[in-house]
Amino acid sequence: MTEHKIICAEDNIRIDKFISACDIGLSRNAAVNLIDKGLVVVDGKKVNKKYKLKIGQTVSVSIPEPVPYEAKPENIPLDIVYEDNDVLVVNKPKGMVVHPAVGNYDGTLVNALMYHCGDSLSGINGVMRPGIVHRIDKDTSGLLIVAKNDFAHTSIAKQIKEHSFTREYEAVVFGNIKDEDGTVDAPIGRNPNDRKKMCVIAKNSKNAVTHYSVIKRYKGYTHIRCRLETGRTHQIRVHMAYIGHPVAGDLVYGVKNEKVDFVGQCLHARKIGFVHPVTNEYLEFCSDLPDYFINFLNKLDKISK
Repeated sequence: MTEHKIICAEDNIRIDKFISACDIGLSRNAAVNLIDKGLVVVDGKKVNKKYKLKIGQTVSVSIPEPVPYEAKPENIPLDIVYEDNDVLVVNKPKGMVVHPAVGNYDGTLVNALMYHCGDSLSGINGVMRPGIVHRIDKDTSGLLIVAKNDFAHTSIAKQIKEHSFTREYEAVVFGNIKDEDGTVDAPIGRNPNDRKKMCVIAKNSKNAVTHYSVIKRYKGYTHIRCRLETGRTHQIRVHMAYIGHPVAGDLVYGVKNEKVDFVGQCLHARKIGFVHPVTNEYLEFCSDLPDYFINFLNKLDKISK
């Protein structure tokens, strides 16, 4: 158990907001969780999450030591597009988390891969992310490459870093994109006001480049193809929102109260291409648009006539 003691220097601030603003690495939700467990006291007394602090009060926050966790194999069906002794290409369904993390310790792609591959997964990213070289979001469907040994992992990771790894997505975005194609070149970093979100920001960021082209226009929406030059967290979602055309159904970066009902972002990793780490042959794979994506396009077709 690690204890932090902080003196409040602001009057009438909620305890959960105060803790999340302190430099101890806790989100507001995490602060509430500790408060509910009685691990936060003010001047020696337990309080609730709505408690408002006064200047000079001492807040003690006790943070439990992290519990070691190792991903376990689970018999979950996989849509395998390609597999050999070194790499595996899988078509991830929408709604599946790629690897275990807080709140998602089972039912992930990694759990399924461990059951399918046994010990034949690279260990470079540790016990929580065996085989995982790159990720796609939970509500993004499509192709993902998995490394079955450390040599393959290193090779694929190098291709991604050097921008020679092909990644193409299809998305439906809000609004009518006027140009037939374009490029968004804007750095992406953690949102300073919300640690769970990313944003275009100059400070503490990494360069990010997304190329896009229009496939078809609908009433109020545009079907586009995106090619990633870099691979930052939430890159397409952040970049499209940045230029005023957020991904349809994006509950984090999207438009509130969209006119066309859709749950979760309409974003699909359609194509990946890479040089095989052993044979040096260039391989490229494509994935058909899933039913949820096609159904949404059909719905847009009807309202656009």
